[in-house]
Amino acid sequence: MMILIPAIDIKDKKCVRLLKGDYSKETIYSENPLDVSKKWVEEGASLIHLVDLDGALEGSSINFPLIEQIVKSSNCKFQVGGGIRNIDTIEKYLSIGVERVIIGTAAFKDSSFLAKACQLYGERIAVGLDIKDGKIAVSGWNKKIDITMENALLNFKRVGVRMVILTSVDRDGTLEGFNEDLIQSYLKISDIPMIVSGGVRDSEDLEKISRLKSNNIFGVILGKSLYENRINFSNCIKVYQDVS
Repeated sequence: MMILIPAIDIKDKKCVRLLKGDYSKETIYSENPLDVSKKWVEEGASLIHLVDLDGALEGSSINFPLIEQIVKSSNCKFQVGGGIRNIDTIEKYLSIGVERVIIGTAAFKDSSFLAKACQLYGERIAVGLDIKDGKIAVSGWNKKIDITMENALLNFKRVGVRMVILTSVDRDGTLEGFNEDLIQSYLKISDIPMIVSGGVRDSEDLEKISRLKSNNIFGVILGKSLYENRINFSNCIKVYQDVS
């Protein structure tokens, strides 16, 4: 069983998708992310992935008021990422009912912050591990750093990270299919539960991911495949999430 997680990426208060993380290549799918959230909940979402794209770029919670409105309008669980760089911001999100907070850039630039966050909040912290051109990407995917995925994962294990969101930036928003090689590499070097993200095209991709039969694959984030109607969300939930 794996959880299917719709993504709502927020930029300029709109629901958008970027192509390979490029902020200049956006497609606007809705002027109202709150309506989008309600749609996915009605179709059976149990967890929604919210990303503050403006926050990821600026390093602060630009869209907090809108995210608060979305979270408080539904009984669904939410995980939130984008611009989370300190404990105060984590507490702010958790206080409005966010289930899990995703640390991205700061996980690589401030290891003491990551360790403290994991110590204080445990399973309510996830780390975004974003891979672009074979390297880890940070700062809204605009910069690449010279830390190997293996070394990053060893550090995550050491400080107590309980969940990793593994994104293939090169596939994100392309509908080219998920990066199986990247997932296989991850599963060989780490047993931290992970969520697959980036490039998932259709239900065949979901079938391939489910066939990997790894207990460490917690879920799959769905973005453009949903917005371009390549996946029937409610049907796929019955097949891949509600299976006994």
